[in-house]
Amino acid sequence: MSTSTETLTPTEAAVVSGVSVRDVHRVIDEHILPESFYDTQDARSFKSHACVFIAFYFGAADRLTSEERQRAITLASRNSSDVKSRTRMIQDEFLTIDLAPFWKGVDERMMRLNAARAQVVEDNEILSGTPVIKGTRVPVYDVAASVAAGIPMERILSGYPSLNREQVALAALFAEANPQRGRPRQRSVPPAGAKIISSRRKLRSAAQ
Repeated sequence: MSTSTETLTPTEAAVVSGVSVRDVHRVIDEHILPESFYDTQDARSFKSHACVFIAFYFGAADRLTSEERQRAITLASRNSSDVKSRTRMIQDEFLTIDLAPFWKGVDERMMRLNAARAQVVEDNEILSGTPVIKGTRVPVYDVAASVAAGIPMERILSGYPSLNREQVALAALFAEANPQRGRPRQRSVPPAGAKIISSRRKLRSAAQ
């Protein structure tokens, strides 16, 4: 992750932190992080470096008490320049905490999220602006719905021959970080053994 600060939505912060969206909201509701790490005006958002401390708070729950974790976060965030310079060691009397593994995990997940963003395009000339995987006409949320439904990778790839495994994985990640509003889409890959007889839909009469 670069030293520049990016603003993330709660779902994006959850993906980058490696925790649930519910836990991300707990960070605000239970005042786990200092207010300088997030914003609640208009809509909730998080500064990207907050993800390191979110990952630390929940990742170290089996070794440190809530009070110890919050104190460590407070110590590490007292100087904003220290946070931006990627503080790795926290010294609190006899306790020494190494944040390096958490920085590493957040860096890797942020890179994956950026790769997922980069492969999705919205063009009014392609499916009326529906988000698709770059270089194809495949809707990213259709692919993600297939992954969420537990359809095996080989069947997804056979249903979308223009895609590879990495594109499918990134499509699922993009949808996780940017969930669609409203009702989820149904999986678009037919079940095993299914045969499409006709793609035409029968219109219901006014009397029905």
